Amino acid sequence: MIIQDVINHLHNLAPLAYAEDFDNVGLLVGDKNEKVSGILVTLDTLEAVVDEAIENNCNLIVSFHPIIFSGLKKLTGKTYVERVVIKAIQYNIAIFSIHTALDNAINGVNSIICNQLELINKQILIPQSGTIKKLQTYVPKVNAANLRSALFKAGAGSLGNYESCSFNVEGQGTYLGNENSNPVIGKKGELHTEKEVAISVTFKKHLESKVLKTLFEAHPYEEVAYEISTLENANQQIGMGMVGELKTAMKTEDCLKYIKTKMNTECIRHSKSLNKTIKRIAVLGGSGSFAISAAKAANADIFITADLKYHDFFSAENSIVLADIGHYESEQFTKSFLVDYLSKKITNFAIILSKTNTNPIKYL
Repeated sequence: MIIQDVINHLHNLAPLAYAEDFDNVGLLVGDKNEKVSGILVTLDTLEAVVDEAIENNCNLIVSFHPIIFSGLKKLTGKTYVERVVIKAIQYNIAIFSIHTALDNAINGVNSIICNQLELINKQILIPQSGTIKKLQTYVPKVNAANLRSALFKAGAGSLGNYESCSFNVEGQGTYLGNENSNPVIGKKGELHTEKEVAISVTFKKHLESKVLKTLFEAHPYEEVAYEISTLENANQQIGMGMVGELKTAMKTEDCLKYIKTKMNTECIRHSKSLNKTIKRIAVLGGSGSFAISAAKAANADIFITADLKYHDFFSAENSIVLADIGHYESEQFTKSFLVDYLSKKITNFAIILSKTNTNPIKYL
């Protein structure tokens, strides 16, 4: 197995195409064609984590957070980031980060939080837009069924909870091939009219290269006419945060204690406890102040996230409880999830869970 094989498994879980634009995901250090000797999974790649990888003969670190976030102009070992990169290169250890690609995945970070809290009726809090595309092409009527079937197998034709979706319009196509053409139907130099079907199918944007490859392989024409556009539909399977419901409503104080226990956090900073029960819960792992208005719009009784500032708590405005459980605490179960996922996909050697506690924040 090479590193790219592992990346492919991770990409199936959380395609990097859906990571946020500001993020730096993917293979940050190393050669994708290198053979894998072992995999270490961590939340953050610190020097101690690299040492742990060396000790366990792991030449691939799968990290949630990217160790390289902005550009590095020097590698002198002056900062912890530079020291990590230098040591990883010295010991031929690759580093892969999945970060906001997993944040936005339907079964990613926020689903993990919901499962930890045993929430039901989960759905994406802020669905991504611009992630659903449409392919339109024109094919001879006799070949239409085969082409549609091939496109469906490639993953096209999915929209929300529906599969094998397409729109088809029958008409007549005309073409006249020049002396360099080699038409499959008709003769070059002669105007040809063919009964055709205009086929439109939607697909998720990370599948574009696969869908186009399938189109060119399955389409009978020498020259394939097609167009791709981006739909405005929000993608209910991709996006930041989640909202779900407790099986049984709780008083605010009881709910906060429940969250503290379930999320294994030493401290919860929260806005004023409202005189109402908590049933509907919005969550967003990591820094989530930008989603306060979305949590309100989703009619959440409480919003669980991290890194809220002083003035963010005023945004509760007596309509929602804001609960800051800590950045590390909100994402701490992610590495165990990744270990379990990779262990099911890769069975020929152990996937190691890092024992290094990378939480930089301590409580007195």
